[in-house]
Amino acid sequence: MTDTAQRARGALRRELGGFLRAHRDLVAPADVGLPRTPRRRTSGLRREEVAALAGVSVAWYTWLEQGRVDTSRQVLDAVARALRMDGAAREHALALAGFAPDGLQAPDAPDTPDAAEVDHQPLLDSWPTTPALLLGPALDLLAWNTAYATLWPDPAAVPPDRRNLLLLLTGDPHHQRLLPAWQPLAMDLYRHFRTRADRDPLSARFQGLTARLRAERPDLEEWWDCRSVGDFTPRTVELAVADGQLARYGVTLLLTPEPRGGAVLVQTPARTR
Repeated sequence: MTDTAQRARGALRRELGGFLRAHRDLVAPADVGLPRTPRRRTSGLRREEVAALAGVSVAWYTWLEQGRVDTSRQVLDAVARALRMDGAAREHALALAGFAPDGLQAPDAPDTPDAAEVDHQPLLDSWPTTPALLLGPALDLLAWNTAYATLWPDPAAVPPDRRNLLLLLTGDPHHQRLLPAWQPLAMDLYRHFRTRADRDPLSARFQGLTARLRAERPDLEEWWDCRSVGDFTPRTVELAVADGQLARYGVTLLLTPEPRGGAVLVQTPARTR
């Protein structure tokens, strides 16, 4: 195994440990049939409780949270059940441990800039009235069509270092005026981003963007500390298009097939109520 692969494997183990710790803190003793005593200092489960529920030793589970050991799929499944993980969280934990193909990027792949390996511009331009945007793995704006630039602030007028959907939704007043209820969409996109960032822990792009989000919006610290993960699911948003009028659009994220691919964000007018 190369040095890069070894560093990637170690980084993924540490990400898995942090992910398990975060979920342990979310499970109340009552959730697994344990009493909450007055002397209990934590609201979540203790390590020894998780170990007992999963059928492993306390020492081994401690090492797992510390990123010091690898694990089998069977044991990790037992830990996920003990921590009451939903399907998305379980699949994410398995991917961090190297058991579930994520279709995103091999853990030991070299860090390269986000770039479209296939020219998606003709696809975007084939939707003349449907706003569409090509996003990189870290949700960087790579390409867009005229319909998108007409409905939203034109990305061409945005400084290149700020052409990122999370940066724009959380920090740009023009985007927030167009989408007054920007928080739910931004949080869903951050969960999508977080899923990919966890699985590529050595990526300078993911690390840099995470640091920038924390620096620019420290008031959203609970967001940045959240370990919730999951692919983006379609939703409907209301845009303040003109004169206070609201237009409803369905937002869908279509994943691109490249190994380091991102997604195409498509917005289609929704039926009025």
